Amino acid sequence: MTGAVGDDAVVVTGLGAVTPLGVTVKETWEGLLCGHSAAQALDRPWAAGLPVRIAAPAAAEPAPLLERVLARRVDRVGAFALLAVREAWSDAGFVGRAEAFGPVDPERVAVVLGTGIGGTHTVVRNHEELRTRGPRRVSPHTVPMLMGNHSSALAAIEVGALGQAAAPATACAAGADAIATGLDLIRLGRADVVVAGGADAGVHPLVMAAFSAMRALSTRNDEPQGASRPFDRGRDGFVIGEGGAVVVLERAAHARARGARPYCTLAGAGQASEAHHPTGPRPDGAGLARAMRRALADARLAPDAVRHVQAHATSTPAGDAAEAAALNTVFGPGGVPVTALKSMTGHLLGAAGALAAVAAVLSLAHSVLPPTINVREQDPDTGLDIVRDAAVELSAGPAAVLCNAAGFGGHNTALVFAR
Repeated sequence: MTGAVGDDAVVVTGLGAVTPLGVTVKETWEGLLCGHSAAQALDRPWAAGLPVRIAAPAAAEPAPLLERVLARRVDRVGAFALLAVREAWSDAGFVGRAEAFGPVDPERVAVVLGTGIGGTHTVVRNHEELRTRGPRRVSPHTVPMLMGNHSSALAAIEVGALGQAAAPATACAAGADAIATGLDLIRLGRADVVVAGGADAGVHPLVMAAFSAMRALSTRNDEPQGASRPFDRGRDGFVIGEGGAVVVLERAAHARARGARPYCTLAGAGQASEAHHPTGPRPDGAGLARAMRRALADARLAPDAVRHVQAHATSTPAGDAAEAAALNTVFGPGGVPVTALKSMTGHLLGAAGALAAVAAVLSLAHSVLPPTINVREQDPDTGLDIVRDAAVELSAGPAAVLCNAAGFGGHNTALVFAR
């Protein structure tokens, strides 16, 4: 991070991720820069009868990466969250729980982890046990594993956070909303350190069948790596992914006092509801445009200060068109280079906005913009400057990166990171 940062600024000091591209931030970032698609045909028996049989599973099964007893007591979504939290916490320079550190007051440490789907694996598995083997076979851990705050509670226990532990459930905006909440907690003086992000585990027959019934998923079963095509004329839906992504936010003065080296600042956040439709976006993208403008105003930046946008860009016909309209409204046609990570990772649902945030931070830290793949014929109606096929350099000096997230129900969130 370059330039002087005020004591009350909010900085990013740690990153963690478990994604379809890798089980660490480094592996994920390398996959993004290489333009690698993690989508694949599912060879699992349960996928055989589904209309959509492609997805982007996590790069490794999470349970074997946890302690054996713990692995039996967490849902898959909680396992992703916990692994990402551990990496981010360590990356920020912490080892163990907060009470072990002199400069860190555990009562000033908070956790905000969102999810979109939550503990589906636990619900379905235990319902099947109840149906076939009776109530005595239902796990006593079922309730904490299925609750929407499962990941947040696990993270608070892991790091010893005695401040707030919150769990936004704003669909695919949840991870970004968690980070926006973390920004507010530090600015309001309620925390010095916030672990924020999201996790989801949507590679599951019920989830995939439900999204398929909505016609939200790409049906390119014979071409999984080319199925996610954000802003392409032939896009036909998203590829579902899974994983978790986390950032550690910190008051700049607090980070400086303990000798931490921040990646960048979280300069602003903006949120807006569309009040339009349970699943469909407004065609003009007005809600997302409001969120972006609010984020820029919060960061006290003009649109021309933004050098890059990490788009939500799920590869659905309606969603991409609405986001393109919003981007053109805020930045002008072709006004800023745009990347769509989901072309490579698939859609991580409640973790998607947090993963976009991790990528935005790394773009600023390493001065490089990851590409968008599978844009074979760009939809001419989008009017966007898309970073296509290969990573490009981001010049040195002051810069801001904006990342978007949008969720069913009309939730729209934008985050602005700056160096």
